[in-house]
Amino acid sequence: MRETLVLGTKEFESRLILGTGKYASLELMQKCHEKAGAQMVTVALRRVPLNSKNRKKSILDFIDSKITLLPNTAGAQTAIEALRICDLANSLELKFLKLELIADNKTLLPDAIESCKALELIRRKYDKEEMYVMVYAPDDPIASRRLYEAGADCVMPAGSPIGSGRGIENTSNIKLIVADLRGKCPVILDAGIGSAKDAVMAMELGVDAILLNSAIAYSKEPLIMAEAMKLACRAGRLSYLSGRMDKKLYATASSPEWEF
Repeated sequence: MRETLVLGTKEFESRLILGTGKYASLELMQKCHEKAGAQMVTVALRRVPLNSKNRKKSILDFIDSKITLLPNTAGAQTAIEALRICDLANSLELKFLKLELIADNKTLLPDAIESCKALELIRRKYDKEEMYVMVYAPDDPIASRRLYEAGADCVMPAGSPIGSGRGIENTSNIKLIVADLRGKCPVILDAGIGSAKDAVMAMELGVDAILLNSAIAYSKEPLIMAEAMKLACRAGRLSYLSGRMDKKLYATASSPEWEF
């Protein structure tokens, strides 16, 4: 069964988006991207060298040219700062942007109010064909709806705080977000995944894809975990599409009854 993830005008076979930080080396990051079958990776624009003359190798040299770059606004704290990064992405002819505005430095949870302000500024300047904006959001159905209404092309609720590895702490809210935004925009789970089990659970909740990084970078065997996440996303998606059996209070015999 061929089923693709559609983001803007692009189609992706993989539903696993990876990050680029926290790896022991850029070489290891590159190998993990390959093992995971990643077709999109996010990178903070502040890590991207703007002057290509006489520079040493940078992170871009370790990202396959076939992989779509998702620049993010990490480090920005206000709507104005996020717009400046969006302008920079546009100047580099990058058509995707992950809008990430953090409300608290301890929890690293997203600021939905400031993100709405940023979206309004971005949408005054860029239409959806010029910049596809994917927004890091709280795991709150109303906040996610407001972000969509403000101009988000894709909403990315957190499963739990960034880098926590705690998995999905509010499955009911993720289900509500998926149900509310179904047919309107993709929902991608972003942050908190710690194991392949978490990834399967996320996909079974109906999210369109997962963005993760720490679960691979901090694992004891990153290359093995990268492949595990690839398989988990695929298995979880297929399980969701197949429609699980109903839960029952009593047992049901799996073998037919025979009369002798």
